[in-house]
Amino acid sequence: MKRKRLLWGAAAAVLLGIETLIALFAHGGFIRNYLGDILAVIFVYALIRTFVPEKFPFLPAAIFLLAAAVEVGQYFDYADRLGLGDNAFFRTLLGTGFDLKDIACYAAGCALCGAAEYLLRRKRNKE
Repeated sequence: MKRKRLLWGAAAAVLLGIETLIALFAHGGFIRNYLGDILAVIFVYALIRTFVPEKFPFLPAAIFLLAAAVEVGQYFDYADRLGLGDNAFFRTLLGTGFDLKDIACYAAGCALCGAAEYLLRRKRNKE
C-alpha cells in the first residue's frame, strides 16, 4: 500500500512539473489549450490517489464533476466575485473564461483515468 502511495505521489509531482512548464512556456495552441486541461484532471486524480489509493471507484467521475463545476464558475466570473481577480496565481489556477472545449478535455482526461483504473482492477482480479 505504501508503495502505491509513493508511485501516485511521484506521478502527481511529475504531472505538476509538466503543468507548470505548460503554464510558463506554452502560450496557446494544442498543448496549452487542450493537453494542459487533460493533464490537469489526471494530476488531480494522481494527487488524490496518493492519499486514497483504493476504495473510491468513482473517483474519475467525481473529478470530472469538480472540474466541470470550476469551469461553470468561470462563466459566472467567480474569481472576481471571490476577490481573487487581481491575483495572477489564482486567476491561472481558477481560470478566467468558460469554454465547452475545456469540459470536453476534462471528460477526456477523466475517461483516461477511468479506463486505466478499470484495466488495473481487471488485472488485479485475475491475479
